[in-house]
Amino acid sequence: MRELDTGDRDELLALVLESRELHRPWAYPPERSDQLDDLLARSRGEDFVSLLACRAQDGAIAGVFNISQIVRGAFQSAFLGYYAHARHAGRGYMREGLGLVLAHAFGRLALHRIEANIQPGNAASIALARSAGFRLEGFSPRYLLVGGQWRDHERYAITADEAQKSPS
Repeated sequence: MRELDTGDRDELLALVLESRELHRPWAYPPERSDQLDDLLARSRGEDFVSLLACRAQDGAIAGVFNISQIVRGAFQSAFLGYYAHARHAGRGYMREGLGLVLAHAFGRLALHRIEANIQPGNAASIALARSAGFRLEGFSPRYLLVGGQWRDHERYAITADEAQKSPS
């Protein structure tokens, strides 16, 4: 796992384009340079971290995890979004990556709680969150604008103490 960097531009854009069928209708990651520039700019702020799950053997990017809307003070919470790349899907990289992301979020970032909002039909994302110890908190109708449509989401969350107890 490592932070997104400008040097990742070509590889990341190629992987996103290859993975359109895997992502849609669940996610619409940056497909153009200007969109990736926006992501890079956001990741330089104090309330957003973009992390890459990379294969140990060659450093290839397997997926992206975004920790966003980091709120400090009494809340110490953030939202988590993620997407895999089709070339590396189904090989456990995202599960391993999520464990590292949670360790980073609850360790270095000193967060207390992470929330992931997932569309109910996105079985792979739900399975990934549950495998890391996330619990279902509720249902939010027409919660997020994704691909030009307001879509229902289920709210999954995990706290730092729950993550320490999780078997993953």
